Amino acid sequence: MIFDTHAHYDDAAFDEDREELIAALPAGGIGTVVNVGASLESTKTTLELARRYPYFYGAAGVHPNETGELTERDMEWLKGICREPKIVAVGEIGLDYHWDEPERGVQKKWFVRQLELAREVKLPVIIHSREAAKDTLDLMKGERAEEIGGVIHCFSYGVEMAREYLDMGFFIGIGGVLTFSNGKKLKEVAAYAPLDRIVLETDCPYLAPVPNRGRRNSSLNLPYVAEALAEIKGVTREEIEIQTCRNARRLYRLEER
Repeated sequence: MIFDTHAHYDDAAFDEDREELIAALPAGGIGTVVNVGASLESTKTTLELARRYPYFYGAAGVHPNETGELTERDMEWLKGICREPKIVAVGEIGLDYHWDEPERGVQKKWFVRQLELAREVKLPVIIHSREAAKDTLDLMKGERAEEIGGVIHCFSYGVEMAREYLDMGFFIGIGGVLTFSNGKKLKEVAAYAPLDRIVLETDCPYLAPVPNRGRRNSSLNLPYVAEALAEIKGVTREEIEIQTCRNARRLYRLEER
């Protein structure tokens, strides 16, 4: 069974068939899903999904582009959510300079604050970093994020940056981009990273793999990613599914629960 370490089933793209699709995941070979909060509102919905479905867990956090109106009161609320039994990570948090809003100082402030939160509640972090390689790494090193642990979601940088994060003990999140013809950098990272430090993710409804690129993504597309990774690593798809599932359980510390 495949473990999808990063999904957004709370997204409006699933409003018409959310229940049917989620119910169909186990029969499609999907054993576990972590739904990831990107705002205060989506964190609430994520918790509801995690409580409702036995094979769902959740992450609580605020995406960098949603940090403009955050307050310390919100951090206290998030801290309470992080105490819920099925919340397994703080995320997704980080920096996003593609849209560059709110301004970078605000993004950095709340990134650091959410790293501090993860340390307080003793949960791993799910890191979002887009066009912000140096600042993300510098802040994480400054906050000693290697003591917190977690995953670099939807990894989009090169081998040198991957080495930095692997040295810090982080996992590398790999999804549909691995199947893209222009996904050369990610293919290089997938070849370089040890298999026991890679986890599979969809980021659904975004980033559907080939042959469904451009359509709504779901966890049911992860076999295409597993197959592409198997080819790169020279192993069977079954080996990829087994190992990445073990990795995901380690990442989210499920054996400790």
